[in-house]
Amino acid sequence: MFKTLYQHIGKYKTAALLAPVFVLLEVGLDVLIPYVTSLLIDHGITVGNLENVYTYGAIMLGMALMSLFLGIQAGRFSAFASTGFACNLRRAMYRNIQRFAFSDIDQYSTGGLVTRMTTDVNNLQNAFQMLMRISVRAPLSMVSSIGMCLFISGRMSLIFVVAALFLSLVLVLIIRSVARVFAKVLKQYDALNTVVQENVTAVRVVKAFVREEHENKKFIDAASLLRKLYVRAEGLMALNSPVMNLVVYSCIIALSWFGAKLVVSGQLTTGQLTSMFTYIMSIFMSLMMFSMVFVQLTMSAASGRRVVEVINEVPDITNPENADSDIPDGRIDFNNVSFAYKGGSGEYALHAIDLHIDSGQTIGIIGGTGSGKSSLINLISRLYDVSRGSVMVGGKDVRSLDLTALRASVSVVLQKNVLFSGTILENLRWGNPEASREECEQACRIACAHEFIAQMPHGYDTRIEQGGTNVSGGQRQRLCIARALLKKPKVLVLDDSTSACDNDTDRLIRSALAQQLNNVTKIIISQRISSIKDCDRILVLNNGRMHGWGTHKDLLNGNNLYKEIYSLQNDDSGDFDDSTRKEGMA
Repeated sequence: MFKTLYQHIGKYKTAALLAPVFVLLEVGLDVLIPYVTSLLIDHGITVGNLENVYTYGAIMLGMALMSLFLGIQAGRFSAFASTGFACNLRRAMYRNIQRFAFSDIDQYSTGGLVTRMTTDVNNLQNAFQMLMRISVRAPLSMVSSIGMCLFISGRMSLIFVVAALFLSLVLVLIIRSVARVFAKVLKQYDALNTVVQENVTAVRVVKAFVREEHENKKFIDAASLLRKLYVRAEGLMALNSPVMNLVVYSCIIALSWFGAKLVVSGQLTTGQLTSMFTYIMSIFMSLMMFSMVFVQLTMSAASGRRVVEVINEVPDITNPENADSDIPDGRIDFNNVSFAYKGGSGEYALHAIDLHIDSGQTIGIIGGTGSGKSSLINLISRLYDVSRGSVMVGGKDVRSLDLTALRASVSVVLQKNVLFSGTILENLRWGNPEASREECEQACRIACAHEFIAQMPHGYDTRIEQGGTNVSGGQRQRLCIARALLKKPKVLVLDDSTSACDNDTDRLIRSALAQQLNNVTKIIISQRISSIKDCDRILVLNNGRMHGWGTHKDLLNGNNLYKEIYSLQNDDSGDFDDSTRKEGMA
């Protein structure tokens, strides 16, 4: 973990080294100032020598100003290095998340990833800044102060040594208890962020089902548990203050009692006793800073493991060595393919799929919920890897192809495609950043989106809100289809991507695709037979297995399941997932 974190300090290493150097110089001056104060008292004020008062006073002022300058420089360099370190960590996490396969994303919750990139990185940033300043200042200050006390009076220094040992023992016990609580705090942050993310994303569903109170309770429960954990941790941390006060005041009383006797007997001067009072506060403030550092390091150790886990996560799907970027056409072959989700039950979602599609063909896929439709098409662009068998595009195994080239050649409009905040034109150019306005308009005409865009106040410059909330479901689907077309793919996959469109619009889109993209392999997944009946071939999936393969006419004549679906949808407009149909299949 530490090696990975160290590597991400990057170009900020110089600043990270300069910060403790300035702290070291600052501490040196801070430790000398009380000693100069004792000289001012003993050789100036006590003997009535104004010249010495002015001399030592000027020296103290100069040392204080220099200490201030050094402290500012230490703060500036530590802030620069710690914020840069945090930026590097977030960049590394985000870059690796972008490389994640779907199977990797399945391992982490969205809320958990948000927590790692925000709270956990903030903890590491604060800990790194403490390491550069407080963790350097505290031991130096304490050791130097104890050294000065020993120099002034060895016998009196025993008071500090005993007190410091007692306080260190108490702080260790407190820190050990706090560490266990903070480990739970970070996990609870994940839960809280997940609740917030789900609620904000699905706010329309929440309101439609009048579930605001239910969601409020979920949030309050998560926030309350987080509060309780923090109260417990802060309650333990609060013990620092009374214990510290007890030790400090005990030392002051002991120092006053024994010091007064030594002053009276002439073994200690008034100025030396005064400086020792300053050093005692410095010693115990250093111990208090030590406790802060250890608590922060304890929190950041848990955060560091979580951050490094994401940074070092090796994606399940990576580019092969000497990857092939040449994909000649849109031919697709499933060679005895079986597939199971990595984090699932271990059962196959697809069983022995043997399917061969010629380039330029239009293929329809139909099947009930959970039949494996989306799993099948996710294998084409290698969003997941097969468990057995092979998937080939353009006559080449997808595992041998360059991922960028493969996904540029296979354009997928998923069921849950989203639009991003920005203009319609900016959203369309996600498919091709170099696309001209004319190309965007042409793609929108094929997707039957140009007409409603033209009616908007600002046309293609109309702003889309986050998630496409200011357009209808059907409009959003058509914009996503247009965006996919701009990639100029060799394979176009529409995963139930016209489900929110009416039948006439669905028919117009299919007609335009057939006329304009006759050289592109098209795979249309739909719950409606009317959307796929004109396809060159239709695949019927049931429980992850091929249940039928052929033309619409062939399947009506030879596949009972397909015939049953057709009858339900034509006789009473029944849905494919209708309960009566399911009972008939059982």
